[in-house]
Amino acid sequence: MKNAIVTGATKGIGLAIARRLLEEGYFVVVTYAHDEASAEACREELARISPAFEVVRADQSDKESMRVFAKSMLQKEHIDCIVCNAGTTLRRDLKDITDEDWERTMQVNLNSSLYLIRDLYDAIPRNSRIVFIGSLMGVHPHGTSLAYGVSKAAVHALALNLVKSFEATDTTVNAIAPGFVETEWQASKPAEIRQNIYSKSAIKRFASPDEVADAVMFCVRNAFVNGSVLELSGGYSFK
Repeated sequence: MKNAIVTGATKGIGLAIARRLLEEGYFVVVTYAHDEASAEACREELARISPAFEVVRADQSDKESMRVFAKSMLQKEHIDCIVCNAGTTLRRDLKDITDEDWERTMQVNLNSSLYLIRDLYDAIPRNSRIVFIGSLMGVHPHGTSLAYGVSKAAVHALALNLVKSFEATDTTVNAIAPGFVETEWQASKPAEIRQNIYSKSAIKRFASPDEVADAVMFCVRNAFVNGSVLELSGGYSFK
């Protein structure tokens, strides 16, 4: 059985991806940082599909927590798919961003994924799949998401550069750059803000988590898609 890791996957986009991989026959390891209620709900949902999963606490803002997690994953001998989904956002103007704000955003969204792949490198067999969840804000700048946007642009660049690290192994590395997605976090947006976003999209709605999961599975199934940043924008224009 192939093993997959999906970080930050007890709800939203990550959970949709974990479900798909479980349905594809992978043993899926799902990580979360703090939310025990969502972790338990995730266990209940995935158990309805297959018993071939684990839900593990691994906080990507904590380097030691991630080192312990990586070491535990090496016991599985082979990691055939890694989906780096965990992330955090930061909505502050430039003058209000502290050093700690910036460094935490980079640690969670960028650094921790690089360190995880580095630490698991020898356990990643030929013909494996690595997929990053980036963001359309890493493509189109957003006025109140400077740190988030820069971190996601760096995630896209990391995916492209890691292709060289896995050259001639048949392992592919890609990134998905979703626009606005109908997750729990977006549900709290006021109606007028949502309508403003809809007005900039040709499809006039947010993506569903399952539509993002579809894009991830395209990268997992297609062995020739490599070094790509696949935008899921709904025809979004920031202008």
